[in-house]
Amino acid sequence: MKKTLTFAALHFTIAFSVAYVLTGDILIGSLIAMIEPSVNTVAFYFHEKAWAQVPALKARQWMTKLKTASFATIHFSVAFTVVYLLTGDAFIGGVMALLEPTLNTVAYYFHEKVWLRRSEKHASAMPSFCLHQHA
Repeated sequence: MKKTLTFAALHFTIAFSVAYVLTGDILIGSLIAMIEPSVNTVAFYFHEKAWAQVPALKARQWMTKLKTASFATIHFSVAFTVVYLLTGDAFIGGVMALLEPTLNTVAYYFHEKVWLRRSEKHASAMPSFCLHQHA
């Protein structure tokens, strides 16, 4: 859950910045920044569960670029839908769907790398009860 929350914080920050720049309206920008990342955070949680439980995906867990691309597809769809529903403007929805997920996809890639390194460090820091080498 910590991983999901840290990504959510990144996502909220990027979503608000892009939405405000596109709309010039702090209220609409704030609504987009609250709703779109919230929906994507739920999607992220289920995306992570799928990658951890579906055998074909689990076997490719280390393929950060593939995992990033799969989440980006979900993200583009959510961004367009939320912004279009809030603004009624397909152009702003389209621009938001390109900019915000692209920035968040880059953030996601590095976020995933950090968490992968963190889990590797955690695994290597586990005490070994069997200190001798087996043949």
